[in-house]
Amino acid sequence: SLHLYHPSALNTFEQIVYSAKGKQIVVFLDYDGTLSPIVADPDKAFMTRKMRATLKGISRHFPIAIVTGRCRDKVYNFVKLAELGMDITGPTKSPKATVLFQSTSQFLPMIDEVYKILLEKTKTIPRAKVENNKFFLSLHFRCVDKKSWAALAEKVRLVLNEYPQLRLTQGRKVLEIRPTIKWDKGKALEFLLESLGYKNLNDVFPIYIVLRSRGQGIGILVSRVAKETNASYSLQCRSNSFL
Repeated sequence: SLHLYHPSALNTFEQIVYSAKGKQIVVFLDYDGTLSPIVADPDKAFMTRKMRATLKGISRHFPIAIVTGRCRDKVYNFVKLAELGMDITGPTKSPKATVLFQSTSQFLPMIDEVYKILLEKTKTIPRAKVENNKFFLSLHFRCVDKKSWAALAEKVRLVLNEYPQLRLTQGRKVLEIRPTIKWDKGKALEFLLESLGYKNLNDVFPIYIVLRSRGQGIGILVSRVAKETNASYSLQCRSNSFL
């Protein structure tokens, strides 16, 4: 069961507090499924007022970063909290920020081109939605008839056959088209920790899903069912995230 390998973060809260004692807590959060519910229309994944107020309260005590594949501007409009800095490029004087931007910006024209092609190719499949997240594309099929899933995936694969510099991955009822560079949420978190000055410190306690392999902090999975994860703890539903 889920709790056999990933005990409830609520039931073991005192243990988590003990582990964090004397350390600077840094909170990293997903947006979809954590701060907002998973919804059929990705443009309507709004935070509740209660969640926004809770997030604002936490930000007064701990550094917070939202790590998401969504376009930064879109998430900023969803969150609407000036207290949260959400630009992953970090300080402009950072050489790593410059390298990161250069390594991804070369793909922008290609991503825009594939976006336009997919818009055209998926017109024949009702309720399929292509989203341009600037540095990668999302093709949402949550509302698509299950009988059309295979045909939709095949259309995407045929398009990507012409673009070997892009790769296809799958998330929650979504196909994602990304550049073939070694960059994911784990790398993003390491980059953020370094930008915040915490990379080589033993007195930092990051809270997120993907840091277990670093031997730092904890990860908390938000899910009702057991699944493959690097998280140490779990919460069964999104509403528990900020109890």
